[in-house]
Amino acid sequence: MTAKDDHEDTWREFRDGVNMTPKEIEHWLESDESKDVGQSKDGGESIGHESGRKIIEIQHTKKVDLTDAQWAHMKKVVSYIARHSKQRPKGDVEDTKWRYSLMNWGHDPLK
Repeated sequence: MTAKDDHEDTWREFRDGVNMTPKEIEHWLESDESKDVGQSKDGGESIGHESGRKIIEIQHTKKVDLTDAQWAHMKKVVSYIARHSKQRPKGDVEDTKWRYSLMNWGHDPLK
């Protein structure tokens, strides 16, 4: 597989997994629920919340202008969404930390 093929796969998987618009993510990241979920490295901003900000930046960047760091983050997002989606709790998930965490990563499982 060439680097170009890898980027095409990453692009497609990222676009499939991130189902929230930049505006939806921005609005979500401002909420208390968004800020209250996830793990943080130093007690500050959670890793998922920081990821949401990076996703917005990626969404506003032309594909040809994406940096290596952005491509790497896109792969991380795809992996997180796939892994975390498999951990869906039973019952109504609308107001769960599970859903809120995925939303920090740009994926609303209720969409």
